[in-house]
Amino acid sequence: MAKTSVKVVKKLIPTALKSDEVLMTRDGLVALEEEYEILKNSKRKQVAARLKEAISFGDLSENSEYEEAKNEQAFLEGRIMELELMLKNAKVVSESGLSKQIVEIGSKVTVRNGKNDYTFTLVGVTEVDPMGGKLSNESPLGMSLIGQKAGDIVSFESPSGIKSYTVIKLH
Repeated sequence: MAKTSVKVVKKLIPTALKSDEVLMTRDGLVALEEEYEILKNSKRKQVAARLKEAISFGDLSENSEYEEAKNEQAFLEGRIMELELMLKNAKVVSESGLSKQIVEIGSKVTVRNGKNDYTFTLVGVTEVDPMGGKLSNESPLGMSLIGQKAGDIVSFESPSGIKSYTVIKLH
C-alpha cells in the first residue's frame, strides 16, 4: 500500500497578500490580454458614445441615461485598471515543465471525497471557473493540494468543518 501524507492547512493566507505576483497559466494570460484589448479599444468607445448621446438629452440632474452611462464608464475604467495591474504583475507558470508527480498550478488532478471523484485544473485566481473545472490555487482545497502527489490525503478547515480529499491521479 502506498504511503500517504496528510497536510492540514489551519491558517489560510492568500498568496495575493504575500506578494504582488499574479500567478496564471499561458491560456489565462492570453484571456486577460484579450479582455484588456476589447475593453480598452472597443468597449471604451461604445461607452463614450453612450455618454455623449445621454448628454445630448439635456438636463443632467434628471437624466437616467446619463447616470447609467457614467456608472458604466466608471466600472469599465476600474476593470481596465485592474487588468493593467494584473498584466503588469503576471507570472506565467510554465506548463511544459509541469510534473506529473506533484500538484502545482497548471496541474490537472483528480481527487476523491468519500465516494465522489472530482477532476479539475489548478489555476491562478484570475482564471477560476468552477463550472469549467478550474480551481483556484488560493482556495482552501487548492492551497492544500499544492506539492502533494497521488495517494496523499489533504485536509483543511472549511466553513462547514474539516474536509478531507485523497489525491487519486495527476493527468
